[in-house]
Amino acid sequence: MNKIILSLLISLICFGINTKTIIHAGYLFNTSNGSVEPEMSIIIENDRFTEVVEGYVNPNPDDDYIDLTGYYVLPGLIDMHVHLTNQSSNKAYLERITLNAADYAIRATKNAEKTLMAGFTTVRNLGDSDSITISLRNAINNGIVIGPRIFSSGKTISSTGGHGDSTNSLNQKFTSDLGPKDGVMNGELDALKSVRYRYKENADLIKITATGGVLSNAKDGQNPQMTINEIKAVVSAAKDYGFKVAAHAHGSEGIKRAVLAGVDSIEHGTLMDKEGAQLMRENGTYYVPTLLAGKWVADKALIKDYYPPFVEKKALEIGPKLQSTFSMAHQSGVRIAFGTDSGVSPHGENAKEFSLMIEAGMSEKDSILSATINAAELLGEENDLGSISKGKFADLIGVSKDPLTDIKVLETVDFVMKGGMVVKQP
Repeated sequence: MNKIILSLLISLICFGINTKTIIHAGYLFNTSNGSVEPEMSIIIENDRFTEVVEGYVNPNPDDDYIDLTGYYVLPGLIDMHVHLTNQSSNKAYLERITLNAADYAIRATKNAEKTLMAGFTTVRNLGDSDSITISLRNAINNGIVIGPRIFSSGKTISSTGGHGDSTNSLNQKFTSDLGPKDGVMNGELDALKSVRYRYKENADLIKITATGGVLSNAKDGQNPQMTINEIKAVVSAAKDYGFKVAAHAHGSEGIKRAVLAGVDSIEHGTLMDKEGAQLMRENGTYYVPTLLAGKWVADKALIKDYYPPFVEKKALEIGPKLQSTFSMAHQSGVRIAFGTDSGVSPHGENAKEFSLMIEAGMSEKDSILSATINAAELLGEENDLGSISKGKFADLIGVSKDPLTDIKVLETVDFVMKGGMVVKQP
């Protein structure tokens, strides 16, 4: 029997319905002040934290007890930008016309498992096809497979020929004039219909591509690809349906348009200038930097024929600039939420983003906050996620060293609990 399934069955028996679990944490990361507090007890009933107290409380005979006295315990980590169906490869562009939706669905299921085992108990999947991550989200929520909590944007909304148009640069026999149902819009009416289609397919949020992108097989990776009125129409419709809006944007003009139009987050933001950073700070717009993706594409672009020529050129130009932009944005006081763009880089290696953030000038404390309480706030789920506190989902991880002195320890998580269920343990 699969070891993970066996572990889940044991957890269901040991930590089942209507039970109380007591965890003794050697050290607990407190998201309210970024400190590490020694000798704490965490009390869980069903899938939520019910109490966090100083000292080690004595479990009752019928309580379930977990000894993490030798570990540093943190809230489950949150990655605000992943692509669970994607997998970096020099065959990726060919696979778009050789693989079927079922192939991508199987891949996504395995990638979700890897992500959860790496300590990321919640992810935001930004870009879907065939409703794969929406179905995967439902399967995870119904206990059919295991994985993180998924918030899926459904299909990315782009413009004709833009970053996100799935027929971009294909042989003309395979192209077509896609419309709002397929996530391609031109004009304000199309923008409204595109959002409404995402509501129809049961998405959790909206993603737009306000500028060109690196991995689309097209010439420009930074030009604006939506007018400000088109973005405003998306944002207006999104608010009607309770959606937040994430905007992929590399170029400075596209970033400014998206911020002024009222999006909730800028993804990548590679060529953001100081004016754009100031606008983001003034408007409370979050920045999701995806430094790991920038490093990955820049490194892979040095390998001959790993990417098509258009992509290779953009990867070498844009990828290396992300860390310096991140540093400027952080120093400018822009709010930052953790995101990796995993799928561009390998799934399960999400925590490598922390080291890149610290190299660019962020403290260990703030980098962890970006992947916990800040990310939960951007999701609009701060009442349920982002900290180990009363009433929130019992999502937590355990590591063997203090991440405030050795952030790389988050790359080798020892213990993972999601919703009160142990999914990984030493």
